[in-house]
Amino acid sequence: MPEPTAAALTAACAARGVDPAWIPGVVRYLELLERWNRVHNLTAVKGAQAMLDRHVVDSLTLLPWLHGDRVLDVGSGAGLPGLVLALADRKREYLLVDAAAKRVRFLRAAIAALALPHVTAVHARIEDLRPERGFATVVSRAFAAPPEFVRRAGHRVEPGGRMLAMLGQPGAAHTALPEGWSYRDIVPVSIPGSAASRHIAIIEREIA
Repeated sequence: MPEPTAAALTAACAARGVDPAWIPGVVRYLELLERWNRVHNLTAVKGAQAMLDRHVVDSLTLLPWLHGDRVLDVGSGAGLPGLVLALADRKREYLLVDAAAKRVRFLRAAIAALALPHVTAVHARIEDLRPERGFATVVSRAFAAPPEFVRRAGHRVEPGGRMLAMLGQPGAAHTALPEGWSYRDIVPVSIPGSAASRHIAIIEREIA
């Protein structure tokens, strides 16, 4: 079956409630990802239409929970959620980190093609990342369960910052976090056209 045209993807974005101002960038991103995915296998989801439904709209649910002016996406993969968020949010600085070189090559190509000067992609393990300053929000879509996410990336959160973990069932957020961290909230989110259970765990450092 042929892939949807840009016009069809534009219509699909509109039907799923994507802000009209974001749609051109989303469509271009989907076209790039679908093309690269044929060769580099960046995601198991095949086809731009399926990527819209299962990746892009899902990633955009994080927007209301972003905090501060700097966002770190840990294990960004194909830019999920960080690159998608950056398409919709031009006011924050984004750093996308992934340990796989082929994914970072895609991220850098997409950043250039989409003209996103506020986004940088780095090839590194999160444990080895040494930024000059911390991040107000650290996000993860498929990196690790919340306790492991905090253990491996919590030191990159600046004072007063937060971590956002995207989850399916909320049960994963009932596991204990490392000492000094707690769940501020577990927020259910809905994806247009999908009955899948989705939640966002908002994690913060406890105040002594």
